[in-house]
Amino acid sequence: MNENKLKTAVVGLGEKGQALLEAAAGGCFEIIAVADKDLKLAESTAAKFGCAAFDDYRQLIIQNQLDCLLIVDGLHNCAEQIKTAIKKQVNIFKLAPLGRDFDQASEFAGLAEMENVKFAVGITDRFSQSYSHLRQFLEQGKTGRIFSLSAVCNVDSQTLPSWQSDLKLAGGGVLLQNCYGLIDTIVSNFKIPQQIYALITSKAGDKKQRMYLTEDTAVITMKFSDTLFGNLVANRTFGDSSEWLKIFGENKILTVKQNRFTVTDSAGQIEEELACTDNLVSRLSAQLENFALSISRPPENKLISSAAENLDTMRVLQAAYLSARTGFCEEPGKTEPELRI
Repeated sequence: MNENKLKTAVVGLGEKGQALLEAAAGGCFEIIAVADKDLKLAESTAAKFGCAAFDDYRQLIIQNQLDCLLIVDGLHNCAEQIKTAIKKQVNIFKLAPLGRDFDQASEFAGLAEMENVKFAVGITDRFSQSYSHLRQFLEQGKTGRIFSLSAVCNVDSQTLPSWQSDLKLAGGGVLLQNCYGLIDTIVSNFKIPQQIYALITSKAGDKKQRMYLTEDTAVITMKFSDTLFGNLVANRTFGDSSEWLKIFGENKILTVKQNRFTVTDSAGQIEEELACTDNLVSRLSAQLENFALSISRPPENKLISSAAENLDTMRVLQAAYLSARTGFCEEPGKTEPELRI
């Protein structure tokens, strides 16, 4: 046992939970407990890591002295337990999204601030090689004036858990659950749009059914200024998943994918193309290292992707869902800015 490591538990042991465990176990964390609603899965995973297994999230928090809690399971299963952990001075790392809606997100951020604990939102795009290249390129100003952004997110619906189709359990569909990282990238590089207009729908056969299901398809138009616009198209499909972001500048066109960053001129000729070799585990490892250092050595290690910072992304999502209901443009910046406790 290494006393310098952070005593940590992981909640939610599906595919992403296993990746998070792999990333955490090789770093600054000592895994002392794991939990899942499937007790057999929890027990088999615990055997691999030599730790305790739970299917009751509340008991996991009560029975263990934790430094960190890493959350993968949906908030419908663990929202109250997250608040209990924060009140016990446990630092939180939760895979995006931060909340099912802005109010819940604000409550988490406010409580973490009040209890002086770290709350990080796991967004692997923040630590991917391709998106790092994008940030560096934008900072250098090589694109000239930027006129438009275009983003696409296609998700294989066959890999999604069933609860993500339930509006009450999930809070939202393809936008909230699958486009969070893309929207975060847009917001962190170009700030909150002034206005948003959104259309969403689902595969339900009639309007009454659609009221209870999360969206499968979404189109968002964003106005950042009188000269900069953007759009996002998202679908849950039955084919391969794909995600990309294009930025159209005066001098260059930038295309970002999970494994590639491409720069073309205005005629479409490739000037620069960088292949990226990172994967989900390596990106999680990088973000977990930042999370751990922000706890153990906070003065010189600022937490990246904190809950408070992620409220801007949640404001954009809330405005999109509101626009889809009202049929009008909405303004994300008008969302109540105070942290809710």
